[in-house]
Amino acid sequence: MFVFHVGIPNFIKSPDDQTGIYGGVASFICQATGDPKPLITWKKEGKKVNSQRFEVKEFDDKSGSVLRIQPLKTNRDEAIYECTASNSVGAIAAPAKLIVLEDDQIPAGFPNIDMGPQLKVVVRTNTATMLCAASGNPDPEIFWFKDMLPVDISSSNGRIKQLWSGILFPPSSIVYLILLVGKKDLFLFLFF
Repeated sequence: MFVFHVGIPNFIKSPDDQTGIYGGVASFICQATGDPKPLITWKKEGKKVNSQRFEVKEFDDKSGSVLRIQPLKTNRDEAIYECTASNSVGAIAAPAKLIVLEDDQIPAGFPNIDMGPQLKVVVRTNTATMLCAASGNPDPEIFWFKDMLPVDISSSNGRIKQLWSGILFPPSSIVYLILLVGKKDLFLFLFF
């Protein structure tokens, strides 16, 4: 007797609405489960995304992807984007709105990166510490990306730690990312 497990796709993480600045970057994250594993696709205003400024990076475990748009252009990129997760059982979709602001439209309190991480050369098996300081009102959240994908600290087996500090001039969010460097750690961290 054979037992088949099938399941329609279900979102683990659906893309969030975003507001970005002209010339900046937007990264939409979409992740889903299902059996068979769903395929993630992206659309802009109902049409499949295809441009040199749009880059889709799939998660290593194929459970999702990141849609990255760079550089942001006001008239061309302001739109509704949609993540679709589909398999042979069914499909689900989640929309996210992107708003792009010109410099003269940036409101008071809009998040600003005051200090980004610096390029570091670290000997393997040593520790690297990266700092990111951001301000805004309310205090902004800081997200870390490695090779365009979100850093999952919980699955790093203790190799990556994130520490929050409030010791510098509030209202500033200071985040330290501490990494025990190994063989596969040649990468660039980006933050948004």
